[in-house]
Amino acid sequence: MGKPTGFLEFEREETRAFSVEERIKNFNEFHETLSPEERRNQASRCMECGVPFCQSGMNIGGMISGCPLNNLIPEWNDLIYRNSMEQAYRRLRITNNFPEFTSRVCPALCEKACTCGANGDAVTVRNNEYAIVETAYKNGWAKADPPKVRTGKKVAVVGSGPSGLAAADQLNRRGHSVTVFERSDRVGGLMMYGIPNMKLEKTVIERRIEIMKEEGVSFVTGVNVGVDVKAQKLLDEFDRVILACGASNPRDIKVDGRDAEGIYFAVDFLKSTTKALLDNGLKDGTFISAKGKDVIVIGGGDTGNDCVGTCVRHGAKSVLQLEMMPKLPDERAENNPWPQWPRVCKTDYGQEEAASVYGSDPRIYQTTVKRFVKDEEGKLKAAVLVSLEFEKDEKTGRMNMKEVEGSEYEVDCGLVLIAAGFLGSQSYITSDFSVELDQRTNVKGLDGSHKTSVENVFTAGDMHSGQSLVVRAIRDGRDCAREVDESLMGYTNL
Repeated sequence: MGKPTGFLEFEREETRAFSVEERIKNFNEFHETLSPEERRNQASRCMECGVPFCQSGMNIGGMISGCPLNNLIPEWNDLIYRNSMEQAYRRLRITNNFPEFTSRVCPALCEKACTCGANGDAVTVRNNEYAIVETAYKNGWAKADPPKVRTGKKVAVVGSGPSGLAAADQLNRRGHSVTVFERSDRVGGLMMYGIPNMKLEKTVIERRIEIMKEEGVSFVTGVNVGVDVKAQKLLDEFDRVILACGASNPRDIKVDGRDAEGIYFAVDFLKSTTKALLDNGLKDGTFISAKGKDVIVIGGGDTGNDCVGTCVRHGAKSVLQLEMMPKLPDERAENNPWPQWPRVCKTDYGQEEAASVYGSDPRIYQTTVKRFVKDEEGKLKAAVLVSLEFEKDEKTGRMNMKEVEGSEYEVDCGLVLIAAGFLGSQSYITSDFSVELDQRTNVKGLDGSHKTSVENVFTAGDMHSGQSLVVRAIRDGRDCAREVDESLMGYTNL
């Protein structure tokens, strides 16, 4: 390690966020960067431990601990400390196709498994990764490197989210000719329209796509495979097809009044804002607006938080975020030791902003909607909420949530955003390809692989494994690419 006493000499220092008052004025990213010397100090805190859990990507206690990409974290932390940023970028790119994405949107599984974090504050791994990749772009190290030899093999990738892009990038490096099909008007999948700009500005996606184009990857947008182009056409024209269409069916809630005007899925709300922002600078009337409305966000995850932050920027009158489960503890419980993923309460940027603007944390725990109330024109005007509590099922022994009798109360509401997760792949494309599905409607991989039940058709990402993280989708895309390459060439060096 570069500085054996670094973790003793320096305290953890994260990139500084702009004030809430300043950052909610726009949809830009809102963190300042540390100076090169400050970043070197942060990198020097890496202990280069004998067993670096940060890069393990293991399943511990039912959850992933450490980086699913097995990033060479101690190595590039040491290189940052030694001021060898170009070499650090080379090491980072060995395992991660898109560090500019993960350094912005990943929940940093690496840091939760950092040995420094066992008895103190973890190393700022994600911020260090960000510094590496942004320095690489600034200095021209992140540039196109087209393959010198082409294999003559053609691969179609359906879907341009992180798994599809990772598979395309890997296979193109190998020398195969790759075409990516995207049904939307812009490349990026949910990273483009499902993650707000303040977390991931779209120029970050676009600059990487431009490099991939220079390296030979072809992108076809505005084409919905399974509708505009049928499966058989792709199977006839390409040697292999990868289905990486995501888990695109949003989970709904079925209560009285669900048909009221003013209830939307979170993904549609977020997409409308980002698309309008990119198309016309958020011109009124071109997106679902929360301005001046009492808003309820149903769902306590990352997407729910993104909805809260977006509503604050719209100028919502008020925002409530409903979470069915109880509030998690602020510190690790005894049955949740390091290096397990910490099941603790996290206050994210949107909740922080809502608390500052409206005077209190927007989250209400153990609560859900019992029914929606419409006015005479069928528009949403209120929601009846109900408290929940755990009840043990005497037959199965499982703990289930049930309504607390007499706990109902009504709140004014003009906009509801359902951020309750996703249920699986969409039937029109799986039917067109005739691929076998599992019980969760994900595309089934044969014998634990990425091969589907249809010859020459593979699958990757959320469509394969269900809704997950960007970093896990990238890993799944890389793994799928390796299998596709081996099926084409008889061996693989990916």
